[in-house]
Amino acid sequence: MTGTAPDTTTDNTTATKAGTADATGARLVTDVLQPRNTLLAGMPGIGLAAAGDWTGLPWGLLGAVCAGIVPASYIEWERRRGTWGDRHVVDRRQRAPIFLVILGSIGAGAAVMLLGHAPTGILVAMLALWAMTVVLLAVNTVWKISVDSAVASAVVAMLAAVHSPWWLAGHLVVVAVCWSRVALAYHSVAQTVAGAGLGAATAAVFALR
Repeated sequence: MTGTAPDTTTDNTTATKAGTADATGARLVTDVLQPRNTLLAGMPGIGLAAAGDWTGLPWGLLGAVCAGIVPASYIEWERRRGTWGDRHVVDRRQRAPIFLVILGSIGAGAAVMLLGHAPTGILVAMLALWAMTVVLLAVNTVWKISVDSAVASAVVAMLAAVHSPWWLAGHLVVVAVCWSRVALAYHSVAQTVAGAGLGAATAAVFALR
């Protein structure tokens, strides 16, 4: 009597489809919730709270442009030149120029806000993002901390600080970002958690001002 080998074709196909679905979902999450988009969504709200009316919106948009759009544009420019494969720049040793661009852009934006007498709250948010970037740059020299997780967490934490603690529920978005970065093998769990923790710490500046 001869035995019949188990048919693993169906199991392997199912696992492959599941893996592909996870990767597709993670890619969608990480693209939609990338720092540029997160800042565009959140900084106007911080500016609105800082001014107490609609006049804070332009200042918030300026913050989003300096902290998110300018760095994203620089990354895209370098990608088109062939410097990096995509916007994720998976090799941390190549990331230093990006952090320097972010520091310069946020610094310039903060200077414009200072000269333009922007509401204090949005200027404080910009300085918090600048300080966070300094830490990200320092850590990145030895360890690939997650920038996406840090930015998402910073925006949620600052919105909670200037609006309502209910905004802390937005950390579900941060969890989604962390999951996507790990699922795509861009970061380890520890790297995303460290980024999220650093981002959350930025809200402390509102308690200290």
